[in-house]
Amino acid sequence: MITRIVSKNIEELLDEFPAVGILGPRQVGKTTLAESIAEASGRESLYLGLESPVDLAKLSDSEAFFYFQKGKLIILDEIQRLPEIFAVLRSVIDRRRKEGLKTGQFLVLGSASLELLQQYSESLAGGIAYQQLSGITIEEYSETQKLWFRGGFPDSLLAKSEAASMRWRQSFITTYLERDVPQIGPRIPATTLRRLWTMLAHNHGTQLNQAQLAKNLDVSVPTIKRYVDLLEDLFLVRSIRPWSGNVGKRLVKTPKVYIRDSGITHALLNIGSFNELLGHPVVGTSWEGFVIENLISCLADGNTFWYYRTSVGAEIDLVIEKGSNEVWAIEIKKSLAPTVSKGFYIACEDIKATHRFLVYSGSEVYPAAHGVMVMPVLEMMKKLRLQ
Repeated sequence: MITRIVSKNIEELLDEFPAVGILGPRQVGKTTLAESIAEASGRESLYLGLESPVDLAKLSDSEAFFYFQKGKLIILDEIQRLPEIFAVLRSVIDRRRKEGLKTGQFLVLGSASLELLQQYSESLAGGIAYQQLSGITIEEYSETQKLWFRGGFPDSLLAKSEAASMRWRQSFITTYLERDVPQIGPRIPATTLRRLWTMLAHNHGTQLNQAQLAKNLDVSVPTIKRYVDLLEDLFLVRSIRPWSGNVGKRLVKTPKVYIRDSGITHALLNIGSFNELLGHPVVGTSWEGFVIENLISCLADGNTFWYYRTSVGAEIDLVIEKGSNEVWAIEIKKSLAPTVSKGFYIACEDIKATHRFLVYSGSEVYPAAHGVMVMPVLEMMKKLRLQ
């Protein structure tokens, strides 16, 4: 089993809060992680999968059930299937607090974003802390090429062959479209959503053109926005907003869109081998998205991220604001002998970048012109965690 870096943080949160939520896409390893944390704690635990009719039946009188299980760490999986349970958890936590039991009572696992659950989980405000679980990262798995090609879902990454990995990813896509999306969102034709998801893969790492997508799918622009928002809420797609500070220049205002898992990107495009990927037009933006997901997984709470682009092409792939006075500009290149364009230097001056980095697929760290540090992805991740 691959050790997940966030496990330590979750253990610390359980020592501070009555409930901790682990959010991430289905099959990313939330259940395995929760059970390993429960085992490491040495406490008795109870797992309830809210997709199971048997487990749901146990919660017909959930407050009484939880009271009977007092002292156990209760794991509630797929919490978005029973969002009304949050109000019950609030009541149970309040009662236990009066009895002297304050922390480490519930681990709730969800496959929908906090924004989607917000209307239900507000009743637990102050009593629950959330941790997002990404796919497996370079910090957790050293074979970067394999991780990039297969993606960070454990069953895909650790499959016995490339063919088995591809079968898993294709099945994952179909299952999400035909079963998981209808459970959470409004009824959306699976064929339409598959076409949209595939179009987004073809446009991976580019500015989101909702009008063109709407035309191609013969739907309205508001419908495209609703579909993309749903894919974001399910942790399948990431939109990165453009930097919007006042620099006195015309800035691009359209977000860039990425498929969050590189392996899913390749499956949607039917890229069956690493050699095929290297010859595919998406190779550069696939690497860019892969690196961005790894870097974002390292950011501390309160750090914000953007991309920057002016109407004349000055651009930075990733801008990270750390605190109130640090702005990190990060350019991403697949090349082993990378260079940055004049537009990157101009953009750095525009936003008054305090740090400049070029992240590439090589293994050395070295300085380049104009204050740019060139480094591999893993070294950049370490730097983000230390700062």
